[in-house]
Amino acid sequence: MKIELIQPFINSADAVLAEMLKAIVEINSVSMKEEVYRRKGVAASVTIHGDIEGRIIFDLDPETALQVAGVLAGGEVEPSEELARETVCELANMVVGNAVTLLNDQGFRFKVFAPEVHTTEQGYAGNQETEALVMCFDTPRGKVHMNIAMRYNRRRREDSASAPIS
Repeated sequence: MKIELIQPFINSADAVLAEMLKAIVEINSVSMKEEVYRRKGVAASVTIHGDIEGRIIFDLDPETALQVAGVLAGGEVEPSEELARETVCELANMVVGNAVTLLNDQGFRFKVFAPEVHTTEQGYAGNQETEALVMCFDTPRGKVHMNIAMRYNRRRREDSASAPIS
């Protein structure tokens, strides 16, 4: 496992959820998966390309997404599928934003794409090159699942910078 690629996302999710919900957040389960992740509710996917590459999926059941939306709005919200999707995308923005700041500080260079609603039933599986981690955070508002599939790009920037010029 390339913990240096995955740990910033774990730390960021823990901190963002605890701060946003003003509550203790517990990591319920962590597993490395070779089989494909199955979506559990409303999900958003963020893609990263560059020195490191991969995807992160945030997945909440619809009721949890609406409860989180209420916390973000500061009160009651009108339940809708659109609001649930927007909430999961906003959560993805906050968590990934914090994590990529840490990775940038470590010298990694990459592009982060905007969160997209993840509508397929399946997520991403690991393979020999890509670490895939699935974890569940227990919050007072419900469970938040995060699926991280990350790997080093074959030609990292440092590798190409040290190559002799012909």
